[in-house]
Amino acid sequence: MSERAPLLSVVICTHNRAAYLRKAVASALAQELPGSEFEVLVVDNRSTDDTARVCADFAGAPNLRYVHEPRLGLCHARNTGWRSARGTYVVYLDDDAIAEPGWLASAKAAFEIEPDTGVVGGRVDPIWEGERPAWLSDDIALSLTIVDWSPEPKRIPDVRVEWLVGANMAIRADVLAEVGGFDPRLDRVGNNMLSGGDVFLQKQILERGHACVYHPGMAVRHLAPKSRLTKRWFARRYYWQGISDAVMELIAADPSPGRRLRLALGRAARLLARPRALLNLLRPSDDPARFQERCFTLIEVGHVAGLLGAARR
Repeated sequence: MSERAPLLSVVICTHNRAAYLRKAVASALAQELPGSEFEVLVVDNRSTDDTARVCADFAGAPNLRYVHEPRLGLCHARNTGWRSARGTYVVYLDDDAIAEPGWLASAKAAFEIEPDTGVVGGRVDPIWEGERPAWLSDDIALSLTIVDWSPEPKRIPDVRVEWLVGANMAIRADVLAEVGGFDPRLDRVGNNMLSGGDVFLQKQILERGHACVYHPGMAVRHLAPKSRLTKRWFARRYYWQGISDAVMELIAADPSPGRRLRLALGRAARLLARPRALLNLLRPSDDPARFQERCFTLIEVGHVAGLLGAARR
């Protein structure tokens, strides 16, 4: 490896996904930039499958490094990634994603759009492992990490409306250090469905005056597994989205126990005032609009549960 530090560090965090990891690593190493400009770090988050062997198969790549993180949790792995990185920019790619040609060059270019850019991200297209269900609306499908905000680069001023995703996101290393990285109270640990670490990080970056930029040329394809194309999965995903929103609220506001209870009771009262929405939770339907309403109601249910401590580990 060159003695000169690379400009970009690609970080691929993985946990027991050796079957997909090979394609992700290969797509990162195949980027058109000179090898001296970027490195690829695979952060093995306590995998028990063939992850180490897959990485060993790429031993001939001079700009590939393997890092082991024994603490289970996506945020732990992502933090180990940026702290181990040598680049000015840390570029995250999911282990079940495939970077398109020009992906890394577009990430580099995105940081030059605005002088105050702190974080950039791009388009994420699905790799459908099964047939897309007829009951799945476009808004609900976003939870499969599908992102396509604009055909042109743009700033993202409010991540409650449009956001970047950790599957395809790059951050200045000094900005990561400024905000302290990803909060380990968020995101997956093993098989739970807690999320939001990437969005919470973007909020912190925006609050510190840095720009959040979307660049469609920074494109990847991301697996939409057949196992997730069920109503049960989406119901759980949106319930846990509510819990995740509550955890982000609690981290940001740090309310007293009494204030926390009042917040939960207030949300519960507003939810009970919508009996039709609650009744929809009990009625199965293949209508996309009704299923979408059901998922959005589950966010509210999850938020109340999260305020009451449902996400405690």
